[in-house]
Amino acid sequence: MQVISDVLVFPGQGSQKIGMGKDLAENFAVAKDVFDKVDEALNFKLSALMFDGEIEELNKTSNAQPAIMAASIAYFEVLKSLGLINIDNVKFMAGHSLGEYSALCTAESLSLEDTAKLLKARGSYMMQACIDNPGSMAALIGFDYDKAKAVANEAGCFVGNSNSPAQIVLSGSTQTVEKACEEAKAQGVKRAIMLPVSGAFHSPLMQSAADKMAEVIANTKFAEPRVKVINNLSARPYENAEEIKDLLVKQITNTVKWQESVVYMADNGAKRFVETGFGNVISGLVKKILPEAEVLSAEDMLKSYAQAI
Repeated sequence: MQVISDVLVFPGQGSQKIGMGKDLAENFAVAKDVFDKVDEALNFKLSALMFDGEIEELNKTSNAQPAIMAASIAYFEVLKSLGLINIDNVKFMAGHSLGEYSALCTAESLSLEDTAKLLKARGSYMMQACIDNPGSMAALIGFDYDKAKAVANEAGCFVGNSNSPAQIVLSGSTQTVEKACEEAKAQGVKRAIMLPVSGAFHSPLMQSAADKMAEVIANTKFAEPRVKVINNLSARPYENAEEIKDLLVKQITNTVKWQESVVYMADNGAKRFVETGFGNVISGLVKKILPEAEVLSAEDMLKSYAQAI
């Protein structure tokens, strides 16, 4: 069985789970090599935490971000080794928030080791920003972007994630996010759910993290991506390595334009989407944005492959 994908999409924070990637490491040398390299780059047995550790420790942003990336790259290497993905036939790559780093690594813009180090730093700086500038996030279900933007502006918070036509995430101080949720309820939102996150990601409350990441990113080597990578900020392909550095910094304090990214790729010839990583959160979002698209998860592809041999 060979599945040629038009687009590889990579998950962001929230998809982590104890045990993720363990079966890959036990059954595929290419996956074990990924986890070993990440462990060595971080001088820390992140893989042991991922496979058999405590969820409270894995959920820490500084651990979750490189862990999700490591699992994503491991899935990619396994799918590639089995012939289920041919990178020469991939039209676009895109990742949700930290998933953008996974996409850049897979597109050979960043080395695996540098990607791990960047995400460890990014997670640590974001954790500190959460302590210094406490905040919250909330998902508005059944509310489009324009309505969500309007209630956010009125309340004094921000749109953190534009996830799908019916799911927008607000971010900001707890008071302003709660106020926006109340206004959304008054306007008939289907649901307004405060999210179990540690802070106001993708809002100006993360500015201190962005400032610190700017220096780290400036001192990291980026190459031109082998495949077009869609960035979260403009929902368009990166044009060069310098733009990558600039927009990765700005991404921390600005809206993740996920639905706009998916629509752009579809409008430019993308037909099939493969969630290259652990879980199916991103697959679900893509299906909500493009109900007619062919959407696959790496896990489903591996199950189908195992059944076929």
